[in-house]
Amino acid sequence: MANKYFDLIDQTFYFPQEGFDLDKGYLTFNNIPLIHLINKYGTPLKLTYLPSIGRKIKQARNLFRRAMRSQGYTGNYHYCYCTKSSHFAHVVEEALKFGAQLELSSAYDVELVRKLYENGKIDKTLKIVCNGFKPVNYLSAIVGLMNDGFSNVIAVVDNAHELDYYEQHVQGVAKIGIRVATEEEPNFEFYTSRLGLRGADVIPLFENRIKGNPKLELTMLHFFVDTGIKDSLYYWGELKKAVRLYGELKQHSPSLTGLNIGGGMPIRNSLGFEFDYKYMVREIVANILEACEEMDVTEPDIYTEFGKYTVGESGATIFSVLEQKQQNDSEMWYMIDNSLMTTLPDAWGINERFILLPVNKWDHDYRRVNIGGLSCDNSDYYNSEIHESQVYLPVNKADDVEPLYLGFFHTGAYQDSISGYGGIKHCMIPSPQHILIDLDEQGNLTDRLLYPTQTAESMLAILGYQ
Repeated sequence: MANKYFDLIDQTFYFPQEGFDLDKGYLTFNNIPLIHLINKYGTPLKLTYLPSIGRKIKQARNLFRRAMRSQGYTGNYHYCYCTKSSHFAHVVEEALKFGAQLELSSAYDVELVRKLYENGKIDKTLKIVCNGFKPVNYLSAIVGLMNDGFSNVIAVVDNAHELDYYEQHVQGVAKIGIRVATEEEPNFEFYTSRLGLRGADVIPLFENRIKGNPKLELTMLHFFVDTGIKDSLYYWGELKKAVRLYGELKQHSPSLTGLNIGGGMPIRNSLGFEFDYKYMVREIVANILEACEEMDVTEPDIYTEFGKYTVGESGATIFSVLEQKQQNDSEMWYMIDNSLMTTLPDAWGINERFILLPVNKWDHDYRRVNIGGLSCDNSDYYNSEIHESQVYLPVNKADDVEPLYLGFFHTGAYQDSISGYGGIKHCMIPSPQHILIDLDEQGNLTDRLLYPTQTAESMLAILGYQ
């Protein structure tokens, strides 16, 4: 009977598969020899594989453009990167290299845009979609961009009072979008999103405040489904309502040219992940086209806001198993060298699952285990996968010289932002070192230390210990 860890994976999934393979018994990630990084830098470590970002952008752009061309869709497609998923310069600049536009969420995001402009990474024609609830400092920052000549800033109105500020402070004409509040999934704790305007209020707002106003020009309708793009009755229902509203609003506003279908496409969170991207994109385009033909309006330019989809699959986090503890007859704990709560906060906060694989010991027998973090918190553990309510990993033999190394993959989105990168962590457990992986001009892998492990001195300085 085959009881090796490799046999378990090989019998459960197609393996090897895109991004994952074995080389001399060690796991590789996008052809990166992980054991070499571990030997060079140690653990815990985070890594970002930059080429993944451009690959995802090109994939989505090709899917939408082919679907539009095959169906005779006359509008354009615009790929926006949501900076909130990862604000790192190396991520944003990589997305910009592949023609991504930007979607912002806060006043400090605007400062990010200004820094990119100062550094010559963008020009003032870049499309910048400004979303979210807008305190005065955010409104002021948006208007500052408009008045400084950034010609494609679109302020997406979340509350009607925003229009007062734009009327009073924009020197020219403000390009405006309107966000319509979507209904949440039936199993959610409330019925309607807190963000955006009620659908019934959208056209009256346009008629009473925007139409004929020399300071305001409506260019975009925006809707956002928090659960993302997926093949469900709920998603298709919300999309059709939004497209119908676009058609009605277009009949009142010739300047309206864009439909922003906010909400990301999913990424692989299991070796068994299946999602028909081509089908979903084709159906999205078909639904929009059909509704516009029925209402006799020109089909809109389609904007997408992909953050997790853009950067999620570029990331990985590697730990060492420090110790194993048999706590009772059925519970074996593998204790790792950092905290899961602070390093992968989505695993704790929203029960997010990632691809979990060992880097080594694939030829060992496997067992059911719980993974325990270093913090003192009872919730600092990981014990299930997306396809299985358990975790199986290689047996860590007592006489093994090499530790067992564990990799959590496709962790590139949100984890650093939510955990507070470089800040104060629970139990003062430091942020891991961060390694940047790229390809040189000859296509060879390169690696460099982006940020070292957070030091005690840096944390004590934040806490006021001088």
